[in-house]
Amino acid sequence: MGRRLGKETLFKYIHDFGFGTKTGIDLNGEGSGILFSLDKVGPVELATTSFGQGVSVTPIQQITAVAAAINGGYLYTPYVVKRLLEPETNVVVQANDKRLVKQVISEATSMKVRYALESVVSRGTGRNAYIEGYRVGGKTGTAQKVSGGRYMVGNYIVSFIGFLPADNPEVLVYVAIDNPKGVTQYGGTVAAPIAKAIMIDAVNSLNIERREDGTEMRYNWYDRKYATVPNVIGKNKIDAIKELKRFQIEYTGSGKYVLDQAPLGGTKIYEGEKVRLFLGD
Repeated sequence: MGRRLGKETLFKYIHDFGFGTKTGIDLNGEGSGILFSLDKVGPVELATTSFGQGVSVTPIQQITAVAAAINGGYLYTPYVVKRLLEPETNVVVQANDKRLVKQVISEATSMKVRYALESVVSRGTGRNAYIEGYRVGGKTGTAQKVSGGRYMVGNYIVSFIGFLPADNPEVLVYVAIDNPKGVTQYGGTVAAPIAKAIMIDAVNSLNIERREDGTEMRYNWYDRKYATVPNVIGKNKIDAIKELKRFQIEYTGSGKYVLDQAPLGGTKIYEGEKVRLFLGD
C-alpha cells in the first residue's frame, strides 16, 4: 500500500493527521515525535513507515489523529483545561473551545474508517474490548521497543485505542502498557480489556443508551461468549434450572416457584455468570 501511495502522498497524510509536529495541547513539554525526512525515504523507509516501524509518535498525537479519522475527518487542537476562572469573581480568564486545524479526509471516508474499526472489535483482534449492547470500534497495537538504535527482542509497548458509539463517537480511550510481564504481549490481549473497563465507566457516566444495531460478535472457540438470560419468573424451580443451564444459579428464599430474577430475562451476560433466583410459593 505504501508503494501504491508513493512516499509523497503517504507522508502528506502522515503530516496532515498531525504526526511530526506538536498538537498544541495546553501542557508543558510536548514532543513532536520522530519521522523520516522525505528526502531520506527510500524503498526500505517507505515500507517500514507503512507498517509503523522507524517512526515514533506521542499518545496525544495518536488520540488527535484517530479522533480526526472517526469524527468526519476534522483535525482539532486538543486541550485539557476547559476554562480558568478568577477565584473571587468567577470571571472567565481563559477558555478553551474546539479549534479546527483542517479537514484531513472526507466524511464519507471517515464513515468507512468507523465501520472498519468496529469490525476490529466485533470480528478481529480487538474482541476483548467488545461491550454487549454498545457499538465499539478500535485498533490494537504492538510496538517493538528500541535500545541503542536496534529493536529489542521480546520487549514491546502494547496498546489499544477504542471509541464508542462507533457510528457517532462520544468517547475515545487510549491505553498503552510498557513491556507487560507474564502475558502474551499483544495489544488485544493486555490493553483491550483495560480500555473496555474504562469505556464501561464512560457509558455509565454519560448515560449512553444500549442499542441492538451494532455488528454482531464473531466468536473464536476460546472467547468468552455472551448469552441471553431466559425469563423464568413464574416457573417452578426445576424447569427454571433446566433453562438456566448456561449460567450459575444462586437462590434467595425458599419455595417451588420463581418470584423474581436478576438479571431480568432478555439481558445478555457472559455464559457461566451468576443469575439470582428469588423463590417462594
